[in-house]
Amino acid sequence: MGVVKRGVLLLWLWLMAAAVWAQATPAPVSATAADAATEVPVMVANRTVTTFRAPYLGVPPERRAQRTEAILRELLDRAVQGEVTIQVEPQGHVLLVDGELALVLTPADADPLRAQTLAQASAAARDSLRLALAETREGRDSQRLLWGLGRSLLATLIVLAIAVPAWRARRWATVHLARRITQSASGVRVAGAELLHTDRLVVVVRLTVRALWWMLALVLAYEWLSYVLRQFPYSRPWGEGLTRYLLDVAEHIGHGVLGALPDLMVAVIIFLIARGVIALFRPFFSRLAATGDRQGGWLDADTAGPTQRLFGIAVWLFAAVMAYPYLPGAQSEAFKGLSLLIGLMVTLGGSSLFGQAASGLVLMYSRTLRVGEYVRINEHEGTVTEMGAFITRVRTGLGEELTFPNSLVLGSVSKNYSRAVHGQGFVVDTTVTIGYDTPWRQVESLLIEAARRTPGVLATPAPRVFHTALSDFYPEYRLVCQAIPDEPRPRAEVLSALHANIQDVFNECGVQIMSPHYLGDPAEAKLAPLDQPYVKPVRGADGHSSASG
Repeated sequence: MGVVKRGVLLLWLWLMAAAVWAQATPAPVSATAADAATEVPVMVANRTVTTFRAPYLGVPPERRAQRTEAILRELLDRAVQGEVTIQVEPQGHVLLVDGELALVLTPADADPLRAQTLAQASAAARDSLRLALAETREGRDSQRLLWGLGRSLLATLIVLAIAVPAWRARRWATVHLARRITQSASGVRVAGAELLHTDRLVVVVRLTVRALWWMLALVLAYEWLSYVLRQFPYSRPWGEGLTRYLLDVAEHIGHGVLGALPDLMVAVIIFLIARGVIALFRPFFSRLAATGDRQGGWLDADTAGPTQRLFGIAVWLFAAVMAYPYLPGAQSEAFKGLSLLIGLMVTLGGSSLFGQAASGLVLMYSRTLRVGEYVRINEHEGTVTEMGAFITRVRTGLGEELTFPNSLVLGSVSKNYSRAVHGQGFVVDTTVTIGYDTPWRQVESLLIEAARRTPGVLATPAPRVFHTALSDFYPEYRLVCQAIPDEPRPRAEVLSALHANIQDVFNECGVQIMSPHYLGDPAEAKLAPLDQPYVKPVRGADGHSSASG
């Protein structure tokens, strides 16, 4: 009873002193609302004993914490038994250390976020105060400090014993794995070319081993620091905080992973269904592309491959839209911001890209061009080697490869020399102008003979000569023939050989390749002789032709 009476007397003295201090100290303007929302921890021996959340008798939480910390330091310095008790009073709960006043907690000091009661707050403060008293006595014990120092040195030696061999193992593993990869990857070849780049694989291995080493080093350093800090009373709260932080992070990650598993399974099922749908229609497109049927319908051998790719893209996009709400982090602000940024970039910079893709689809499904056909686009001509979503590649017979944007191809007039031929191949044509004094039948026969001599020209269908114009000074003849599909020669080579043979045949038959222009009327009329319509070319023993009447 004497201890209780002395405690009550000390309580009244403390309350009276607090009231006098509050009256002597000017209170800040509008301090009630600000103090009510302030949480000030009471720290002693580097530990948080409790938290003041409300003013008491006009004293704000900051002043209460300062005075309480001063009282607790004084009590801890001269505490003998260190017995902590709780005394319930009408104003709140009073914590006593060996019967002396330590601190006062009011109902407003309880944590409202955790629905904490005053009794719970007082019990937590009592346990923290007992721990602070025990650590204070431990900090004054030199033998315990020496034991803590010894354990810290032992932990340091253990960490070094693990880190040094791991560092040497890192260097050995890097060299050994690089040598093994160099020996193994050099033997993997496809069509004579090295499939795996050993230099890049060695760099990846080195980075991987280095990353594993740094992860091990960071874990060792983190655990060593946490263990060493826990060996000394003053730094023990820091070590416990490191351990608690690591456990909290692991727990947070574990809860996040476990919480995301059901939604992630739904997303995986959606993607598996999409993959199954694509695999279900793959044989249909493959069979259609293998038939080689080009009947001109909306879906044939030419459009089967692009249609399959478009179908796959559409299915995957639909699956991504359906699975988006179930992806981890899809509802986070960062994910939404990234989606908005990507959409803005596509909107601002993708107009020309989508225009090219649309032009490619039009070219593909309108069948304006096909791979392997010989075409003329603007002033360029060559064989189509690739029709992509954005560009069309054409290879000329002069060692050039031209790249056309699909929008340019769609907006230009193109000539197709392969579409009108029978089967594969392309059309070769050339134009000559000869004077009216040369019989047209002779010009036709000489042009056909030149086509017959040209390697790479098909005999069936036979070459034909068309009279395309009767100009003021000369008629115009156009030779049209078809290249041989079995001899894939560039059109430029075939056309060059045809021009050379035309010159040879005309020279052999004594016919000038001339386009005359008149400055006045001739003395005699320029007429073809009727008795000799043309000179028939005759093939000699050497295979060349000569003119005969």
